[in-house]
Amino acid sequence: MIMSIRQENYDVIVIGGGPSGMMAAGTAAERGKRVLLVEKNKEVGKKLSLTGGGRCNILNAEEDPKKFIENYGDSAKFLHSTFAQYGMQDAREFFEKKGLPIVVEARKRAFPESQNASDVTKLMKRYVTSNQVELKADTKVLGFKIENKKIIGIETKSGLYTADSFILSTGGASYKDTGSTGEGISWLKDLGHTVHKSNPNIVPLKVEEDWVKELSGTSLSFMKITFGTNLAKNTGRFSKTGKILFTHFGVSGPLILNSSYEVKKLLEKGEVKASIDMYPDTEIKTLQNKVLDVFNKNKNKMLKNVVKEFVPNGLDEAFVAQFSEELQNTKVNSINREERIELVDRLKAMPLTITGTMGMDWAVISDGGVDLKEIDTKTMRSKFHDNLYFTGDVLHINRPSGGFSLQLCWTTG
Repeated sequence: MIMSIRQENYDVIVIGGGPSGMMAAGTAAERGKRVLLVEKNKEVGKKLSLTGGGRCNILNAEEDPKKFIENYGDSAKFLHSTFAQYGMQDAREFFEKKGLPIVVEARKRAFPESQNASDVTKLMKRYVTSNQVELKADTKVLGFKIENKKIIGIETKSGLYTADSFILSTGGASYKDTGSTGEGISWLKDLGHTVHKSNPNIVPLKVEEDWVKELSGTSLSFMKITFGTNLAKNTGRFSKTGKILFTHFGVSGPLILNSSYEVKKLLEKGEVKASIDMYPDTEIKTLQNKVLDVFNKNKNKMLKNVVKEFVPNGLDEAFVAQFSEELQNTKVNSINREERIELVDRLKAMPLTITGTMGMDWAVISDGGVDLKEIDTKTMRSKFHDNLYFTGDVLHINRPSGGFSLQLCWTTG
């Protein structure tokens, strides 16, 4: 039974102690507001401490505002004012001025110099506590209290907490073990908001072919992968280049994770085919000459014993297994031109069948959440309730990996 004892009123209640919630609570308190931060876990920042494999890809250091915002896809048109008010450089200065040096790695991904996500969590906790935010951890919020169509408080198992304004920072539905179950999003329907269903995003892909699963643990650093519902007819076709990691279920790695949103949409239309180009920067003719040169130097060796000379490291056995045993055991000086062309074509287009994603439990983030058309993105205020604000993953915004999710948290918070 919910206790309805009215607690002392706050200026602001922030629901959710993740990165955007801590930023929102600390910022509001820094501006002189009396703030209560409510978190259902025993500690704030549980999910933040796990991000980036424990290293925390704290932001993306792209300095060109136009290029930066393009990473938010269809949502970008809503976010120009948002990032103009508090952008990448603002976030970087925030952390560095508070004693957290940042280093920038490949693809402009920025990490704490310590390479330790818990250092980011500790800093954000200090930011909250040093500004006298009142923290109630291990406190599950059950929903909003409404009177005369106005939000006046939040219901919890320990009672009712009231405030003038509310910030919903409960996150999406990825990493459920950290408490990120997306229940805050469900409350919005009761408030009249349009809520898009949560779906796994930035998620590994399942593959049908066994040879992929047998390569589990193998990574290829510079590959091009092309997806489509019909590659021969270019239906739904798109390509990306980067690092692929083979797993016991299929494929992962930055390239795959950043393709998953588009692949997921293709899967809604049916089976998705893919092909891996092992030499994305090499023309067919040049590659044919490379293979021919290997054959000329190893004329009396069988194909299966020379493929490692022109197939990326770790992939030679899987590659040669694509061909008949007869061809595998043929001496290369007996391989004809058509067969050699077939080998090169396979180097440029190793086929895969995508059967699905690994689902919400494997997703780095989830899309879904409140529709941006119903939010004033200059202030993150609800257009339906003038004392309700939104941050982070409760917003329906798609984005790639590489620091763009946490930057969204810092900015909206």
